[in-house]
Amino acid sequence: MGINKFNAEGYYDPTTYEALTIVTKEEKATKVFRPLIYICSPYSGDIETNCISARRYCWFATVKGYIPIAPHLFYPQFLDDSIPEERSLGLFFGNVLMSKCTEVWVFGSYISAGMKAEIDRAKRKNQHIRYFTTTCKEVEL
Repeated sequence: MGINKFNAEGYYDPTTYEALTIVTKEEKATKVFRPLIYICSPYSGDIETNCISARRYCWFATVKGYIPIAPHLFYPQFLDDSIPEERSLGLFFGNVLMSKCTEVWVFGSYISAGMKAEIDRAKRKNQHIRYFTTTCKEVEL
């Protein structure tokens, strides 16, 4: 459904039509593609602090123009990480999401067992991996 050249009363209204056409073009121009990226950071250990950090990493990715995917912030909301079957299911879901991402971003100098598994999988799948400090500064390895 496009922009109507006629007003609500049925009269030809070129001024409104032109104005709405310009606004619509500007709106379309501001919608930019945002790639999905996978956030890889610690969850286990100090879970509260690690979740706060993961939210900060997601915000950083968002500001940089990406759509962050952080399964370790989402799945523990309803899956219990201490139950092996549920942890395994959460890791499987995370792997599926990772396969949809264009890049994997690894944060921090500590690599947990779960992070190592994610990094190894990303390498096997030839995904682009970027490494960042806890203060979101990119580092080369």
